[in-house]
Amino acid sequence: MKTTTGLHHVTAISGPAQENLDFYAGVLGMRLVKKSVNQDDPGTYHLFYADAEGHPGTDLTFFPWAQMAPSRDGHGLSTEVSLAVPPGSLVFWSARLQRYGVAVGPAEQRFGEHVLPLRDPHGLRVALVESANALERPFTPWNGSPVPAEHQIRGLEGARLSEASLEITVAFLTGAMGFVLLGTEGEWHRYGVADGKSGQYVDVREVPGARRGAWGTGSIHHLAWRVEDAAHQAEVRSSVIAGGAHPTPVIDRFWFKSVYFKEPGGVLFELATDGPGFAVDEDPRHLGETLVLPPWLEADRATIEATVPPLTAPRA
Repeated sequence: MKTTTGLHHVTAISGPAQENLDFYAGVLGMRLVKKSVNQDDPGTYHLFYADAEGHPGTDLTFFPWAQMAPSRDGHGLSTEVSLAVPPGSLVFWSARLQRYGVAVGPAEQRFGEHVLPLRDPHGLRVALVESANALERPFTPWNGSPVPAEHQIRGLEGARLSEASLEITVAFLTGAMGFVLLGTEGEWHRYGVADGKSGQYVDVREVPGARRGAWGTGSIHHLAWRVEDAAHQAEVRSSVIAGGAHPTPVIDRFWFKSVYFKEPGGVLFELATDGPGFAVDEDPRHLGETLVLPPWLEADRATIEATVPPLTAPRA
């Protein structure tokens, strides 16, 4: 089968939108490439952070549901997103994060790579990974970033999943989605697609006896996997149906087309097309500067603008 080509985006749940913007654009230095709303809950922002052009695979997105309770750890959740930074960057990042009072954990080595784990202001687990493979990926530095180009985040590196049954989840990943085992380190098992390089893998562990996890502020909502176009999406969708999943019909998100389903352990996945991309309705030089709505929500613009809180320029 033709597998996905890697992560397209990761979407998480945050607290107040301004605090989210201040952290991801002001501290981490990512570009806000699209300021829109959750199309299923238009009274809530959907904020997209990426490289300067919003290449697929570089974007981390958020639903700021500040009224939600904090997430609950357990099985059936993606529990961490990792972001790729150039080799040798963690000294810079450690100093920068500590300067801004970010909750930073001890440096680690994972599968031979240097990793700096941290928590964002609303509790989301994030890891910065020094990734040589990330230098081979399409990336455009953002000149407006407070972070120098040589240290900027280059995109999604991977994600971590906690599951009640490793066997059931792995059978689906390998059988229905074409993942292969890349290695095992302690309780974590790394599975990837394509070449299994930067942005093309997940780490999975079994947490026997743990309770079911629950979404909340500080949790990952879903992992979106890249497909090239509608034909590729249809092929992978058919494969996940054969594997026992129940995907949605194709949903037009305007900047890409999406299909959603839960893998057997309960983690929400998406298949997202590479195009048409974020520049289809904005000048690439001015991405993320104004509230952008898909055409079918334009009639509700006045109501939406009166509902979502105003956002000011990010500050660290």
